[in-house]
Amino acid sequence: MLLRNIKLWDGCSADYSDFDAIRILADGTLQRTTSDDRVGNEPSKDLAGAFVMPGLIDAHIHLCLDPEESDPFAHGKVPEPIQLKAMAARAKKMVEAGITSARDLGGGQWLELQIRDAILAGDLPGPRLICAGQPITSPGGHCHFWGGEAEDTAAAMAVIARQAEAGVDLIKVMATGGNITPGSKPMDAQFDGAVMQSIVTEANRLGYSVAAHCHGTDGIRHAAHAGVTTIEHCSWVGPNGWGKHFDPDLALEIAQAGIWISPTVNAGWGRHLSNENYLAAMQARYQTMKSSGCQFIASTDAGIPNVFHEDLPKALAVFKAVAAFSNLETLRSATSDCAKALGIEGVTGRIEDGLSADLLVLPASPLADLRALQHPAEIYARGALILSP
Repeated sequence: MLLRNIKLWDGCSADYSDFDAIRILADGTLQRTTSDDRVGNEPSKDLAGAFVMPGLIDAHIHLCLDPEESDPFAHGKVPEPIQLKAMAARAKKMVEAGITSARDLGGGQWLELQIRDAILAGDLPGPRLICAGQPITSPGGHCHFWGGEAEDTAAAMAVIARQAEAGVDLIKVMATGGNITPGSKPMDAQFDGAVMQSIVTEANRLGYSVAAHCHGTDGIRHAAHAGVTTIEHCSWVGPNGWGKHFDPDLALEIAQAGIWISPTVNAGWGRHLSNENYLAAMQARYQTMKSSGCQFIASTDAGIPNVFHEDLPKALAVFKAVAAFSNLETLRSATSDCAKALGIEGVTGRIEDGLSADLLVLPASPLADLRALQHPAEIYARGALILSP
């Protein structure tokens, strides 16, 4: 199939490409070309000057969580067949919103791995999933109900081995407490530096990247010094509250180590945009981190209360405002940069010959207005047409 008469943004460049057509090959990969490069009786579609960009990537979701359920313990009580059906429905909504890849950072029964495999087999519609399985956490710590409790290094090694046996794609560690777990405090580090280092070393030995849930500054420090791949949330929490313990020297260390920051800014953060003092403080932190060289990827923590799995297109405009990013920086955080951070840059994230045909077709320019992402005309995932008029 030749998609012609388009304005192509490749996922990296500051402007649209000279290529005005994309060929979707039989294996689901793409080839950049021109509108007059039709081969034989090859089918073609004139997109009348529509804007085409790579599919979106959400770096932090929880497919097993129902965003309309506030009780963290309720999810595990849902019978498995009902849970799988609900997860499949969420995955379908995601890809129909233009999210063609996502990283699932935690569940208790590895059901998201079943959904991952069914999507790849073509049995279910959904985004390409990268799954962490059970996060490593302290006894009674954040999300302990998912089964990844570890009281020491030996226990943490056992949790990693269990995830490897289940077939995960990466390892997740709860470096600090979190909000949704009773008795857990976001500011508290759950493991010391030595245990964190052992977790990262073993995960890397097995070929896994490591995502670290980090709200408190102490936990951020342990995760950064251990050499995790991504820091989730990065909330700089301490005794004085959220964002009040920002450490610019630590931010510089994070940047120098090449660790990506996945701040989980969802659409609900829009409530902060009317608070001028709060917004200015957030923007100052992000801009200081950015000037230090920190790299950011788009993520929403979809599945937690009132954060819906399909809402990344809405969240990106909020992320731009919170971080004082440009449209280009924000779009890259959800495409090429995100793919690089997740280790799938050789598969997706850009419109480049040989990569997966994960495409959004938009009637308006996303480089001019991020709201265009909320109104796709067509969506392709792995070369298959998912949504059309």
